[in-house]
Amino acid sequence: MKRLSDELTVSPQVPLEAIPAIADAGFKTIICNRPDQEDPGQPSFDDIRAKAEEHGLQAVFMPVVSGNVQDADADAFADTLAKAAKPVFAYCRTGTRCTILWSLANAGKLPTDDIVNAAATAGYDMSGLVPRIEARR
Repeated sequence: MKRLSDELTVSPQVPLEAIPAIADAGFKTIICNRPDQEDPGQPSFDDIRAKAEEHGLQAVFMPVVSGNVQDADADAFADTLAKAAKPVFAYCRTGTRCTILWSLANAGKLPTDDIVNAAATAGYDMSGLVPRIEARR
């Protein structure tokens, strides 16, 4: 788990058995940015949602294809974050997609350096995304 802000923590794929710990950690919403069947053996979103709801969490399916994050995806992510019960736990294969979405969603809301530094502190290099962040300002 890597914290990007007070409202958002990102992570690689979580196993079903990790959902109770996510709820116990105080998260209110899980966002899945990973398409079903992206990798063999990954839990389906339906299974994640069922386990999340069992533990009082909201679950949102926002699949984004790896390497193909569009501005519309970032806009949808920003909208979902704004409406979600917080704090939010988002996951994909490695956490990078979630971090890209958060970075683009915060363009114009946070200084670009703050976005890049928050991502770097969490272990994600968003320096190559700076031109896109700047273009969305």
